[in-house]
Amino acid sequence: MATKSIVIIPTYNELDNVGPMVRAIMALERSFEILFIDDQSPDGTAQKIEELQSSYPNRIHLEKRSGKLGLGTAYIHGFKWALKHSYDYVFEMDCDFSHNPTDLIRLLESCESGVDVSIGSRYCRGGHVKNWPMKRILMSYFASVYVRIILFIGIKDTTAGFKCYRAEVLKTIKLDHVTFKGYAFQICMKYAALKHGFKVKEIPITFIDRIVGESKMSTGIFKEAFFGVWKMRKMDL
Repeated sequence: MATKSIVIIPTYNELDNVGPMVRAIMALERSFEILFIDDQSPDGTAQKIEELQSSYPNRIHLEKRSGKLGLGTAYIHGFKWALKHSYDYVFEMDCDFSHNPTDLIRLLESCESGVDVSIGSRYCRGGHVKNWPMKRILMSYFASVYVRIILFIGIKDTTAGFKCYRAEVLKTIKLDHVTFKGYAFQICMKYAALKHGFKVKEIPITFIDRIVGESKMSTGIFKEAFFGVWKMRKMDL
């Protein structure tokens, strides 16, 4: 029986990116479906996705939410949807092409070989970052060092948002207990997977800063991650 893979992509004002992203993923040699989670983008992103659905029947899915509710809650919504519809492999991915769609195959193959969570990593051996100012690279890198020290985990890229999960991982983690919205969500999901004894592996990727649209990074997101790691140590995940 063929396995089913779905790529969850949260969107907010990604009108110019959704078309090229859909075409790039649909052109891959492995079969992926896409679930967009749109937070009522004012630029018409959801309407564009609905147009794309007619070109790729049963491969493009859309969940529309009432407003901008945060990245973490979008992924939790998507995870539950994917489990309900019996997908075997569930991916997280950005819509801005900072994650290369061709790397989906490498993440999938890693999980097919026995890994439970594969991470597209900027900071493991072979990973790279392009078009980021040095200040942001250093902040991101040392944020991961900080997380590793506090949580006692060996993952190099703790805030990475390009991942593949075996469905069993998402069935095991108590998703309703993961309430973070930004980078802290990404950290918490990795930490929860490790706490449950799942095998996690980092796959080197080249991360390229977005060309179209605006970054969603904010001071609030950074603070949530900085203080959130201390909360994670006591959470029932």
